[in-house]
Amino acid sequence: MDLIVDDPRAEALARELAERRNISVNEAVIEALEAELGKSKAQQRPAKDREQFLARVREIQADLKARSKPGGRDLTKDEIDEMWGHE
Repeated sequence: MDLIVDDPRAEALARELAERRNISVNEAVIEALEAELGKSKAQQRPAKDREQFLARVREIQADLKARSKPGGRDLTKDEIDEMWGHE
């Protein structure tokens, strides 16, 4: 089955992606569609997995809160940048 796309914008985007990656237009379309499908599947995790993930995040949050000193303060942007080695 052939796929025909009669949209100049779609064609321009496919050609741009193909040129940037040095691949064929067909391969660019396939890669783009696979990437979008992968994102879509990742966002549609089963509710059980999502709940387990959120429960683990809450555990980590509680642990970090328990380790923090009472009366602490928020870090400034400069302090955060310094901590990560950004200047």
